[in-house]
Amino acid sequence: MSDMDVEVLTARDVPLGGPRAMTVRRTLPQRARTLIGAWCFADHYGPDHVADTGGMDVAPHPHTGLQTVSWLFSGEIEHRDSLGSHAFVRPGELNLMTGGHGIAHTEVSTPDTTVLHGVQLWVALPGEHRHAPRDFQHHAPKTLRVAGADIRVFLGTLAGDTSPVRTYTPLLGAEIVLDAGVTVTLDVDPDFEHGLLVDQGDIRLDGSPLRPAELGYTGPGRTRLTLANAADRPARAILLGGPPFDEEIVMWWNFIGRSHQDIVEAREAWEHSSDRFGSVDGYPGDRLPAPALPNAVIAPRKNPSRQ
Repeated sequence: MSDMDVEVLTARDVPLGGPRAMTVRRTLPQRARTLIGAWCFADHYGPDHVADTGGMDVAPHPHTGLQTVSWLFSGEIEHRDSLGSHAFVRPGELNLMTGGHGIAHTEVSTPDTTVLHGVQLWVALPGEHRHAPRDFQHHAPKTLRVAGADIRVFLGTLAGDTSPVRTYTPLLGAEIVLDAGVTVTLDVDPDFEHGLLVDQGDIRLDGSPLRPAELGYTGPGRTRLTLANAADRPARAILLGGPPFDEEIVMWWNFIGRSHQDIVEAREAWEHSSDRFGSVDGYPGDRLPAPALPNAVIAPRKNPSRQ
């Protein structure tokens, strides 16, 4: 594809945290595209009626080489980690956790949650920072009103607003809600590639139609993106962006490394309760065991070559 085309990525259903857990729709990574900027993982879930499904209950599990980004449309999730953070993910508020060298955490929907709906995103850390220390940040962005759209910028800069949240590569993350019948054109960084993940409604991205749970990808070179909602009800999407991340990464389970051996060492550390990940207090249950490694060397992932 040329950088002026819009590539449409469809989601696949994945159980979150095990075969009996809630199902999420995953658009990144996939064979066609591993990364958008440093964004390397995108799960979209809900509206999930907790009374029917049981909601989210992810036991202590590890991460390396990444930052997790939690963003909700409805419901509430209780977060605990081995840094000692105890926080709540609420609609319109960003929780960002850094698990460079190693961190562990839990995610549990709260008892008052009736409908759980949101996205869980990962950011790959660049090689020089992939062993960064544990960290946790929270930010509640203001709502911007731009030409019939409500925009909340939780990472990076868009529509004149800049998030104070620290990242290790330039990034953009924003929720955009389009009024019925509205078209909005946004200035963007031409050095960035972008992905628009549609949550609800049908949206046209630079003229290309996107349905709910689809992600539209655009390559670098654009100075503007045009989003159109021709329907008679609001539409909502998450806009992601960043400069192309040209490092090859190895992704397996909850780990990001640069080689198969990185993954082997992280898994062994978790299975042996190493101090690398620490421990999570306050969760009433056992931690998640690591799955068995494949009977093959885990190959690095990279994006297709840009034309």
